[in-house]
Amino acid sequence: MSQAAPTPTPVPPAKARVPKTVWDLVFTLLIPIAILSPNILGSGISVAEQVFGGGTAGNVRAYLLAALVPVAYVLWDLLVNRNVSPVALIGGAGAIFSGALAFWYVDGFWYAIKDSARSYLTGLLFLISAATSVPLFRVFLDASSIGESPEHRAATQTAMRDPVVHRGLVGATVVFAVVDLIGGVVNSLVNYARVTAKFGTDSFNAQVAEVNAVMRIPGLAITLVGVFVAIWLVQRAVRARYGQDASLFEPGKLLSAMRQRGEAPEAAAGS
Repeated sequence: MSQAAPTPTPVPPAKARVPKTVWDLVFTLLIPIAILSPNILGSGISVAEQVFGGGTAGNVRAYLLAALVPVAYVLWDLLVNRNVSPVALIGGAGAIFSGALAFWYVDGFWYAIKDSARSYLTGLLFLISAATSVPLFRVFLDASSIGESPEHRAATQTAMRDPVVHRGLVGATVVFAVVDLIGGVVNSLVNYARVTAKFGTDSFNAQVAEVNAVMRIPGLAITLVGVFVAIWLVQRAVRARYGQDASLFEPGKLLSAMRQRGEAPEAAAGS
């Protein structure tokens, strides 16, 4: 007598996860703008008024809350994911720096400088690092290779230590720094032109929210230009050193090019 096959237990569909970029947008842009707005989406609701009692004190508290929400989000993400990579630590340090600046109560010219201070500091640090043996753009590329296989990572590390590629990394670091500084200047000019109200007023918070919204896409675009040009410089150096088929972002091809030249690192030569 045959035995009936057991009825398979249905597997519940996996819940779709909200992409991290969406959370980033919510906590670093949408929530701060809502907190600063004196009339959220035309509802008549104002955090400064309904939550903090209005007036100068209410507006200042709303401003601080809007500035500290992104900081808390970045630090929470850092702690939850236990990400101690140099890139994550640089981001966390930048968040703390931005949070500290929130307590510098200024308007007009100095607010325009303050709002871009993180870009100015980042650009300065990148420029300084370009004169050292470890330019910061190499740190970013090194972090992106952590998940590679040992032989691929060995090839990537060997390439980035090569003098020719190192010069490309230095150039990439300088370009990224200059573009970040340009982005800071553009952001300062826009803030200086549009955030004209006195600190602690409804108008000041509303103007800050407006500029944050207006500058998000242009600011991102400027950063991406810097990244793309920097990556192109590094790739050009890698191909000049190892051949046109070599790519720092395709470690298999890089390793193959190294083997053809008899220059594969020891960790990969015998694999």
